[in-house]
Amino acid sequence: MPTGKPAQSGFTYFLVLMLIALIGMGLAAAGTLWHTESQREREAELLFVGDQYRQAIRSYYALDTAQPRLPQSIDDLLEDNRRPSVVRHLRRAYRDPLTGGEFALIREPDTRGIVGVYSRAPGQPFKIAGFSAKDEAFKGAKTYAGWRFVFDLPATVRTAPASQQPPDLPSGRGR
Repeated sequence: MPTGKPAQSGFTYFLVLMLIALIGMGLAAAGTLWHTESQREREAELLFVGDQYRQAIRSYYALDTAQPRLPQSIDDLLEDNRRPSVVRHLRRAYRDPLTGGEFALIREPDTRGIVGVYSRAPGQPFKIAGFSAKDEAFKGAKTYAGWRFVFDLPATVRTAPASQQPPDLPSGRGR
């Protein structure tokens, strides 16, 4: 006995459900791709900003060839008052692109000055190879903290006697 319903009822509903599932999977893949791409962009920005700090420390150190010294704070890089006119080695105090906070400072134990910066961001970097010559030490780093943007001091500065250093400042690398 015919009921008046065609034999293919519900077929359109099934097609709509399949279309919604395919759109959902496509959006999930696009979200993953977007996250990966934004992470790679932040890594590229970290490499740029870290190099800016390294160049600023180098510039600060080389400004006074008679008595070179390292900056004691980031403010020294922003406004260097060792000359009659203010010298700016760094445009601004850049934020860490991965954490949004401040960079961790690397201090030289012998001179007590800042020799570099690094990110405190957790996680593994996507980029593990293909670095420029100045960043070759980053190759194979397991974390972003392994990307240390350090100004290499001349060997004569590293061997300064400890008796010439102020005793009240903490020693050691890191913060």
